[in-house]
Amino acid sequence: LMIIDEIHLLHDERGPVLESLVARTLRQSEFTQEDVRIVGLSATLPNFVDVAAFLRVDPKKGLFFFDNSFRPVPLQQQYIGITEKKPLKRFQLQNEICFEKVLAQAGNQNQVLIFVHTRADTVKTARALKEMAVEEDKVEMFVREDSATKQVLLEEAESPATKSEDLKEILPYGFAVHHAGMTRSDRNLVEDLFADKHVQVLVSTATLAWGVNLPAHTVIIKGTQMYNPKEGRWVELSPLDVQQMLGRAGRPQFDSEGEGIIITQHSELQYYLSLMNQQLPVESQLIGKLADMLNAEIVAGSVQNVAEAVEWIGYTYLYVRMLQNPTLYGVQVAEAERDRVLRQRRTDLVHAASLLLEKSQLIRYDRRSGAFQGTPLGRVAAHFYITHQSMATYNQYMRPEMSDIEVLRLFSLSAEFSQLHVRQEEKLELQKVASRVPIPIKEGLEEPSAKVNALLQTYISRLRLEGFALLADMTYVHQSAGRIFRALYEIALKRNWAQLANKLLKYCQMVDRRCWPSQSPLRQFKQVPDVIVRKLEKKTIPWERYYDLRPADLGELVKMPKMGKVLHLFVHQFPKLELRAHVQPLTRSLLRVEVTLRPDFRFDAAVHDHGLLFHVQVEDVDCENILHHETFFLRGSLASEEHSLVFTVPIHDPMPPQYFLRVTADRWLHAETLLPVSFRHLILPSKFAPPTELLDLQPKPITAVGAAPFAEAFKLNEGPRVEHFNAVQTQVFQALYGADHNVLVCAPVGSGLLTCAEFAVARQLQEGPSDAKIVYITPKQIVAEHTAARWQKMFGEEGPLGEAGVQVSLLKGHDTIEDLTALNGSKIAVCSAAAWDMVSRKWRNRRGVLQVGLVIADKLHLLGGELGPQMESVLARMRLIEQRGGAGVKLRFVGLSASLANATDVAAWLGVTSKGLFNFHPSVRPEPLMVQLHGFEINNYSALMLAISKPLFNALKTSCARLGKPGLVFVPSSKQCKLTAVDLFTYSRSLEVDFLSSNDVHKEALSKVLPTVQDRTLAQTLAKGVGFITHGMGKPDVNRVRGLYMDGIIRVVVCPAAMSWELELRTYLVCVVGTQMYDSRSHGLVDYRVADLLDMVGRAGRSSVDDEGRAAIFTHVNKKEFLRKILSEPLPIESHLDQSLHDYINTDIQNEVILSKDDAVDWFTWTLFYRRVMKNPNYYGMAAATNEVFSEYLSELVENTIGDLEESGCVAVEDERNLVGLNLGKIAAYHGVSYNSIEIFAASITAKTKLRGVLEITTAATELESICTHLDDGGRLAQMCKHIAMPLPAGATSITMLLCAYVSRLRLSAEMQADAEAMAAFIYKLIRAFVDVAASSGFLKPALGGVELLQCIAVRAWQSESELRQLPHFSKERCQLLEKEMDVSSVYDVLEMEDDQREEALKGLTPQQVSDVADFCNRYPSIEVSHDVRDPDEVYAGDVVQCDITLTREGADDDSDDEDEDDDDNDFSFGTGGMAATETMEPDLPSPVRHMDAQAKAKADRAAEEAKQVALAKHQLSGYTKGCIVKVNRDTFPGGMFFAVEKMKKRVGAASSVDDEAVTTEVKVHRLLCVTAERILVLEANPGAADAGKPSTSLDSDTPAMVKSNHHLTELVKLSYTKRDRQSVALFYANPGEDGPKRQTYSVEFRDELITALQNNMRRFQ
Repeated sequence: LMIIDEIHLLHDERGPVLESLVARTLRQSEFTQEDVRIVGLSATLPNFVDVAAFLRVDPKKGLFFFDNSFRPVPLQQQYIGITEKKPLKRFQLQNEICFEKVLAQAGNQNQVLIFVHTRADTVKTARALKEMAVEEDKVEMFVREDSATKQVLLEEAESPATKSEDLKEILPYGFAVHHAGMTRSDRNLVEDLFADKHVQVLVSTATLAWGVNLPAHTVIIKGTQMYNPKEGRWVELSPLDVQQMLGRAGRPQFDSEGEGIIITQHSELQYYLSLMNQQLPVESQLIGKLADMLNAEIVAGSVQNVAEAVEWIGYTYLYVRMLQNPTLYGVQVAEAERDRVLRQRRTDLVHAASLLLEKSQLIRYDRRSGAFQGTPLGRVAAHFYITHQSMATYNQYMRPEMSDIEVLRLFSLSAEFSQLHVRQEEKLELQKVASRVPIPIKEGLEEPSAKVNALLQTYISRLRLEGFALLADMTYVHQSAGRIFRALYEIALKRNWAQLANKLLKYCQMVDRRCWPSQSPLRQFKQVPDVIVRKLEKKTIPWERYYDLRPADLGELVKMPKMGKVLHLFVHQFPKLELRAHVQPLTRSLLRVEVTLRPDFRFDAAVHDHGLLFHVQVEDVDCENILHHETFFLRGSLASEEHSLVFTVPIHDPMPPQYFLRVTADRWLHAETLLPVSFRHLILPSKFAPPTELLDLQPKPITAVGAAPFAEAFKLNEGPRVEHFNAVQTQVFQALYGADHNVLVCAPVGSGLLTCAEFAVARQLQEGPSDAKIVYITPKQIVAEHTAARWQKMFGEEGPLGEAGVQVSLLKGHDTIEDLTALNGSKIAVCSAAAWDMVSRKWRNRRGVLQVGLVIADKLHLLGGELGPQMESVLARMRLIEQRGGAGVKLRFVGLSASLANATDVAAWLGVTSKGLFNFHPSVRPEPLMVQLHGFEINNYSALMLAISKPLFNALKTSCARLGKPGLVFVPSSKQCKLTAVDLFTYSRSLEVDFLSSNDVHKEALSKVLPTVQDRTLAQTLAKGVGFITHGMGKPDVNRVRGLYMDGIIRVVVCPAAMSWELELRTYLVCVVGTQMYDSRSHGLVDYRVADLLDMVGRAGRSSVDDEGRAAIFTHVNKKEFLRKILSEPLPIESHLDQSLHDYINTDIQNEVILSKDDAVDWFTWTLFYRRVMKNPNYYGMAAATNEVFSEYLSELVENTIGDLEESGCVAVEDERNLVGLNLGKIAAYHGVSYNSIEIFAASITAKTKLRGVLEITTAATELESICTHLDDGGRLAQMCKHIAMPLPAGATSITMLLCAYVSRLRLSAEMQADAEAMAAFIYKLIRAFVDVAASSGFLKPALGGVELLQCIAVRAWQSESELRQLPHFSKERCQLLEKEMDVSSVYDVLEMEDDQREEALKGLTPQQVSDVADFCNRYPSIEVSHDVRDPDEVYAGDVVQCDITLTREGADDDSDDEDEDDDDNDFSFGTGGMAATETMEPDLPSPVRHMDAQAKAKADRAAEEAKQVALAKHQLSGYTKGCIVKVNRDTFPGGMFFAVEKMKKRVGAASSVDDEAVTTEVKVHRLLCVTAERILVLEANPGAADAGKPSTSLDSDTPAMVKSNHHLTELVKLSYTKRDRQSVALFYANPGEDGPKRQTYSVEFRDELITALQNNMRRFQ
């Protein structure tokens, strides 16, 4: 709905704006197919039908016209002409006539409203009328002495609330004034008194007629001439103004008629008589402003060529009037008859306007095609409403260096002031003013520009003017000065003129604050009295010294002690920032600058509003050129925090001595900080080696990979039509497939690098050792998942290789034991760097790690990002394994990366020689890539996204709709994803363009898919060929969109940039909409990572399908040059290992890789960090590139790191050199948790910490900050979390609230939901580490609280909630219904429900949801616990009590039929903390919910397979355990496990702890058994045997001895297993002797692979 009041102003100078608004709205409404209702309100018009046609009004339904006969109160009109020429006499005569008319109405008690045309004239007229009433003794006719009105007026006049002295003077006499210069309270008072009839006569300006509905019986218009400062002369009132004023005559319900009196000059009498009786039609004024209005449309993107401009004019009132009265608008009658729609006339108007705009450099106009392209100057003109004439003037006179005199002269030459003239009566006053202003005026005072200059300086200097016309002119000048100086400042910024930009910004501040730079900054505070400011200005104290003065000093300075505190407050409220800049050279021509801004003032919303805007710019050494500019907005809520800005600036040869960083407040004069950034010690990085030349080789056929099955495997991925490898693959083929040396391949994204890695895999599988494993490592887990799926099809047993296929496993990184099992059982392991880090930490004892023969490191260009340190550490570890001979086979490295500038350093780090290095230029792609960068000068995020939508649609229309190619659009967020898709849908529907395949079969397929789509918005956009994928979208919809896109049915898919790595989609056109996304850590927008951007752009161009790829990047104009550089040149990467150094060193200290500080220094030599420090020393904070400095730098780095670890309690330093791991460090290394988090846990845990405390402590972990990047500032989350079951801790952070919202199942945005799920997956390890820290400190409550929190997160329900809430898809309402009406309160109750009850309880759930409930119930544990105390009669205080605990799972049979009768129950024993559980597995566990499972057949098949595995286990363990299978809860038992076996009885013991105290288990056995997949190892208890204590059974002759002792093993009394004690186990034996049993301790080495294999074997047999 758009309501336009006073639409008759189309005839006014403001009319073109109304026309433009309505035309834009109508076009947008038709374009988007969204109806906008327009309601127009107007005074009576003669050509109302034309206005209705302009507004697209249906004359039969929406047009309502009421002439004067419809007035509620008839109007009697009087016209009085005055012939007096002298102004003073004319003024006196007008007052006498007014008094006569007022007196006549006063006798009838009618109120009178007198309109005058200046503020001063209101008071003069009211005072004159009052004085006449007093002289003629007629005061009582206006207000009686004894009336209540008199008393009311006297009280209001004497009231302190009345501010105006003039009003106080005249109010007791029944007169009042009203104008915009009065305070709001005084105006409200006058309006109320007049409405209540206490005031008889009100003298007002015309603002009352337009802005306030206050009718009176009689309206008098005193004079019809008013001063127009824009034209610089006195002009007659417009007919609309007169009608508006006379419209206030007559009060409905009070008067039978109203009276309007016009007092004007006699010469104008006939004009007003005809005007009011024979109204003139309203005509369009658009032609005079057509060029500026057209420029605004071009900038907005709604008009892009002449044809669209002609169409746009067709929506204006100008077009309507041209059709009705063509001759008035320059159209000949014959031409109008020949061209009924006046297309040619409209084309001529557009062409003429376009030429004007092109001449002023506001647009680029292609006359041949008629296309328009906006320019930066055009955008400035449209944004600040500057005419094209002014822009032409600025282009002519602006220079890089201008003095104050020249700047003011340029301002005064603006076309906005072209109508101002110097009148004869003004010259004297102008001469006085010119002599008092601070900046000399060189022009003569007869020049209009001199007048404008003088008036602007007068306004800034706060000087008084006497002449009304000059005062009005000054008002007009200062109202225009703000936007004109802002426009000039933007022009200077765009031309990178530093000095002029700084000067113009100061003028913007001067106009805004009315203060000169030479005056005190405190003058900008309105609360500081002018007298105080003048005293301070007389002092010679620099402004910087004021910050050091105390309140008493300031009071003494102004000789007013009481003002000291006030002045001290204002001084410290003045905006001030402290700056720090850190410069890091990226290349020899590019610097990375990190600026830290710390507010150093007291933020007050009453003074600073809700925030402050600052301009941050980098200037060259001469302060002539701006090298970088951006704005920084300081929010009031973050005014006490430090803020960081990161950007890049160019540097040229020869290197300048310094740059200047200038930060200036946008609206505060003197609020500027200048920081010199010295380059005295700056060392630029070494020059990079040239890229590898792409040779013109014969393409290598796919059959070159050897056997036919391998060729088929490669065709499976490359496509059946591909017979040859591309040029890059051909050139590297021999190095990867024909040799065994290390190789590094760097090529643009999209060059088929993974195929290059597969060359090395094929060689390893065909010619490598049979026991050698292949490991693929990449920084991102999602990339590993895609690669694993690809290689399982390619190299798996079910793929083309057939029997020659191998096991390909994906290491997920969630469970180290599972990953080790997968690694040991597979030939190829695919994993992320994080997963391999956990697997390879104890590499000495893990055979699977030592058997790796080929390491493929993919995405090495991510080494420079957040995931780089972990990738670097694992590769350094593998290099260390290779050097120390730990690997059982020869280790080969193959690295894959995007094009790198410093590829030689990466190659040397990986041990790659020159013959194995291939570093191709980014331009070398199989399909050439055409990149277009579109710059926008819009800082507001929403406005930027809106501005991009139309250019985005045009790009997609060209490539996808016309050429039939697919397009992929990346946007910053999931919310924007849906908005962009809807915009594209709207445009396509309006322009009748779709992005669908023209194939009938495809259309039919789409018609079948659309009804199944769950998201209705998605279904609508798919109908036009536009799909979208978001984080929160259901998996079925995601699969539908992917399928439709890959089948070519739809051609456009929109997705968030964060999902770029998840989508395996190739396309012809990639569009990147915006290159920034919101990051909650910095509370603002941050740039996309370069690697992410390369991945997005690299998806353009489909192999063997497209001849080229295209990419369109829509970004802020400041980012264009940087993006162009990184997309067209090789990418330099630097190591960020120093940012996470503590955790990696701590890990290797705990694993005894680093035993001393010397080892720590040696550890660095295996890292990329070590090689890059000397090549780019300043980037890493090193002062010089010498060996001495480097040695000191490394030593200091190690000392600081070890010192931090020692302080946190993770490491101990012995003898000042040796390093010993401590308990906290072991916990951190074992769980993969940061040492900072462990330190927080240890410092925060107390014996009384409960669940809320656990929640608060664990969410304070530093790792979560990098996971949760889409949080708001806490406001929205805090509101959502107010009513959850878990009360929030005091001062809860956004991360804590997000976890609470996730557990409480609250609806979150797509990005926040994705963050919450990632955090929930990661926080498990944090909580487990927390439990270990609590247990090692002996705190029971925190440990139990941690376990409770784990349970809450796993089932997404709080302990205080209903137990049923943990069931999937069970809402609070459903739980309450079951508890109240069915008496069901637990999962066990659900299991015991009758079928009909259960169906009623689950009513409303889909079959899939019912299946989820059934699956959960089937897996829900039902355990019975019993215990027996050993020797209860011998229990004493302080002793360890031994208990036998029996756990029995309900539904499991006690024993197998084939077991001996004297087999005991499944039980286990524990002492001070060891636990284990036993379970007899059956093929299928009976359950009341079993029949509910929709996949019963599949489960039965799995149960049969499990039964086979159990039979195999029983066979392997025959004679030892009779098929006893062990199940271990990994959350409780993360350590090792063993069987303690008696000949015909089974006893199961387990020990696992990372605590300081050992876990002790007492059992009586004759044999210690360890079962692996390859061997059975037994420690036999045979008192008479000579070989007792040695392995008695082995399937492998290479089995190492496990017991280093020749003593006879008679009885195992106690076993102590301590995780901290280097994987050793202490056995206590009782050997009979002369003096009875003796206890001796022996060391048993349990190799990690044996323990792990046992655990994994047992898990497989469950």
